[in-house]
Amino acid sequence: MQDQSRVSSSSRKLTSGIATEPAQIVAAQQLRYEVFTSEYDADIETDTGIDEDRFDPWCEHFVVMNQKGEVVATSRLLHGEVAAKIGGFYSEDEFDLDRLKQNSGVFAELGRTCIRSDFRSGAALSMLWSEVAQYLVQQGIDYLLGCASISMLDGGHKAWRITQQVQQEYLAAEEFRVTPKRTLPHLANQYTQTDKVVIPPLIRSYMRLGAEVCGDPCWDPAFRCADLLVLLRVDNLAARYARRYNLEARIA
Repeated sequence: MQDQSRVSSSSRKLTSGIATEPAQIVAAQQLRYEVFTSEYDADIETDTGIDEDRFDPWCEHFVVMNQKGEVVATSRLLHGEVAAKIGGFYSEDEFDLDRLKQNSGVFAELGRTCIRSDFRSGAALSMLWSEVAQYLVQQGIDYLLGCASISMLDGGHKAWRITQQVQQEYLAAEEFRVTPKRTLPHLANQYTQTDKVVIPPLIRSYMRLGAEVCGDPCWDPAFRCADLLVLLRVDNLAARYARRYNLEARIA
């Protein structure tokens, strides 16, 4: 694993980096399977106990590991140049990205982010973002895309209330809007603009980093969740978090 020297200041002594060994990637896929099936009741058809798809071999897999060497947090990143060669991003299965992709710049997609339940105090997520942020700057990425998932186990009430709440403050400009291919049924009579809900930690972290939401959510029946497409301008990340992530902001 690259960059194993990064160690958190917490007593748990987490290490982070990009997985280079097949066993580390399998461990990340096992964590994904455990989190998605137990917390989202996702319908993942496998006999191996791992979550994998056709995009995994083409992605960089970021991992955070504890002292025992167990993967406790993971995310994967697909570079836009690679996506163009393999038929597009994962999110293009859920959204029409044609208008968004007309914007100039280099895109990358972050996905399958998850953290083991006993490591959600903040350190693991911060280290994961640190690795991702450095990679984005080093690779000259301009925009980071990502699907942020919201559980649909309540029928979609929470998903629409969260969508409405983040759209009020963080809605992207028209040229970055996308259209969901499986529209989430509206529950207009069952939530109001005054409703406040707790934003999931991953979505909250995206917004804190300056991300915007690109429109309405898509329904993902296999994972029993609603996905919001979020967009992060890497220059904003570099400018706002250069000191925090030890980055050199690349601002023209």
